[in-house]
Amino acid sequence: MSRPVAVITGATSGLGRIAAIELAHRGYRLGVVARSRAKADALLGELRSVAGEAEVDVFHADLGVMAQARRAGEEIAARYPRLDVLVNNAGLHAFSQRVTTEGLAEMTAVNYLGPFVLTRALLETPRPSGVLRASGPARIVNVASEAARQAGTISPKTDLHRADAYTRRESMALYGRTKLMTIMWTQELARRLDPAETTVNCCDPGFNATGLGRDLPGSAVLQRVLNTLGVGDPRKGAGIIVRLATDPVFAHNSGGYFSVRDARPLECPEPGRDESVQRELWAETVALLDGLGSS
Repeated sequence: MSRPVAVITGATSGLGRIAAIELAHRGYRLGVVARSRAKADALLGELRSVAGEAEVDVFHADLGVMAQARRAGEEIAARYPRLDVLVNNAGLHAFSQRVTTEGLAEMTAVNYLGPFVLTRALLETPRPSGVLRASGPARIVNVASEAARQAGTISPKTDLHRADAYTRRESMALYGRTKLMTIMWTQELARRLDPAETTVNCCDPGFNATGLGRDLPGSAVLQRVLNTLGVGDPRKGAGIIVRLATDPVFAHNSGGYFSVRDARPLECPEPGRDESVQRELWAETVALLDGLGSS
């Protein structure tokens, strides 16, 4: 394959759409993981109109369902002999509880567990090394958020299994906790990878007027107003994603958490900063996924 290959989730709208277009402009062949076939078709049309030479493959999966996330990883590994970049961008801020067919809180499943499963599949398939490891130097970019500072507490054994009802006001702490898990997992994964083969970093894309909070009544109107005012411009958030995926400055960085503001290094928020808690989250995540048969 003459082009470098980048796989991106959540590319049919918001930050992911802009990042996908920019990567296509830079000559990447794109693999897009999408739940909606209609939105994927619309993205394909847009990519081909703005980047006529773009090569794009679509992998249909709901990343909130672990069996589908695992299947998507296996299909990607079978399609590409090499994979240079994986961007885990798909995200959801749900304002009330929804439980998946596998018994998981949807927000935890989409924001944390699905990316974990997809990434693990690409690190292990095909065996023994996996397409990401075999493509070194390869990069993984996870989209986190400074909302992680709203998590308050983290108890991996409890929080991974929580599927109780919550209010709109309570949703911010729960959303933040899924993003805290993303940062913790990024840093633990970095310790488990050879940075000469595969690096993994995460970022805070800042406030963006995108479809992330689409469950909020009136969000479409609010988004149009913010876009008109130039508030929450998603191009800034997409910029840090593309920078971590492509900039030579980050070629040897791994385990970092970077701000949308000039890629300033950030610390993992407490209470998820300690390596022992990050290892605990990893172990509890693997145990949960083993129970589902999706690890």
